[in-house]
Amino acid sequence: MPVWTSLKRSLSVLKTSVNRENNHKKVKPMPFFSIHFVMLFGSLCLAWGLRYGWQNSNDVTYPASWQMRWQKALVCFVLPPLLVVMTAIAVLCMGAEGQMIGLQAGRLSYAIALIFLIYSMVRSGQLAWSGWQSLQKLQEMVTDFEDANSVNQPIRLLNMPMLFAAQIGFWRSQLFVSQGLLDTLDADHLEAVLWHERAHAHYRDTFWFFWLGCLRQVMPWLPNTQALWEELLLLRELRADRWAAQYTDGLLIAESLLAMVSSNMHSTPTFAAAFGATNTDNRLEERVSFLLAEPEPLPQFSWRSLFWIGFSLLPLTVLPLHY
Repeated sequence: MPVWTSLKRSLSVLKTSVNRENNHKKVKPMPFFSIHFVMLFGSLCLAWGLRYGWQNSNDVTYPASWQMRWQKALVCFVLPPLLVVMTAIAVLCMGAEGQMIGLQAGRLSYAIALIFLIYSMVRSGQLAWSGWQSLQKLQEMVTDFEDANSVNQPIRLLNMPMLFAAQIGFWRSQLFVSQGLLDTLDADHLEAVLWHERAHAHYRDTFWFFWLGCLRQVMPWLPNTQALWEELLLLRELRADRWAAQYTDGLLIAESLLAMVSSNMHSTPTFAAAFGATNTDNRLEERVSFLLAEPEPLPQFSWRSLFWIGFSLLPLTVLPLHY
């Protein structure tokens, strides 16, 4: 009997200690401080720092090459907001329950991530809808269709007096040219404009800049968002100018650019790549100087840029640590 009694007491003590340990583990998570909050707040701080760092690196006293400008502007524009988006997706995949590295998941931060992703999809959908509506309006203004031309791309003629030429659309963009442009420019200058627009179709600029525009719409409050956006637009136009200069005289492109900008100043939407898309006099001067200077090599695909942008996928790699 004493043996059974002592054994029962030992089991009772062991059970009590196990219950206490489980009670300690089931501590209520703090409403704000959770693994989700740490991930979201950390990604926001990192995104802010990466964007702010572009301002310090863009020093005119230490001019960078054209290729380096592309890499810096693209990485600094894409990586910060994409990092936050991927972090929100990782939080959504983890769910509102569980823990990771000793920190509990939080329902509040999970809800914030969900709301942010819904907001991002809505903003991107609005941008796509706006582009589709504008494309439909332009289609209604088309008066003629020319299939045979020097740049081997169909031209849709618009009944507009203003000087206008642009690639509009997404993956397969369409070339729109105004009647005013045909009436104003001679054959050589018109061909220079068409080759510039053909360059935008060659690089699928309307498609890629639509997605860049989505990132811009989702997090416009990050530092240097507008400055980086204008830098990418300028580099896009310089690349198209350089590509077109392979088939026509750069002086003709510069003269056509001056004629269009001086005749009408208009803004173009995100899904359009217009020939006269130059926001300031400084950028217009840079485009003209670039065309008249010694031709530089066209920027090539950079694995380094892809490598840095790939860091935005890091939040997804911690998913196996969540349980």
